[in-house]
Amino acid sequence: QLVESGGGLVQAGGSLRLSCAASGLIFSSYSMGWFRQTPGKEREFVAGITWSWSGDRTYYADSVKGRFTISRDNAKNTVYLQMNSLKPEDTAVYYCAARRVSGTSYSANDYNYWGQGTLVTVSS
Repeated sequence: QLVESGGGLVQAGGSLRLSCAASGLIFSSYSMGWFRQTPGKEREFVAGITWSWSGDRTYYADSVKGRFTISRDNAKNTVYLQMNSLKPEDTAVYYCAARRVSGTSYSANDYNYWGQGTLVTVSS
């Protein structure tokens, strides 16, 4: 089970931190991702973090690179998305997702588990 929190209303230029708490899975062995979706559009990849023997690797959509940071705390079974310099176009429902294997993936179809989503609204 994945449960997101931290969404809300923020002004453009502001920051929010989303959290996703996982239960019922061996969290440290899962790759994690954040996606977002607006009405009438497909779910869009935002950020991912995957484990490897040399350490976690992070990767981002071009639209958020330099503004968003994904991180994880395996002791707390939680993944975070720190969002800075928010823009109105970042407004969406944000979803956390888990994938059983290592490696990067930008496709929602590759993820096995999903949270219920948390709404982020950025006002101009």
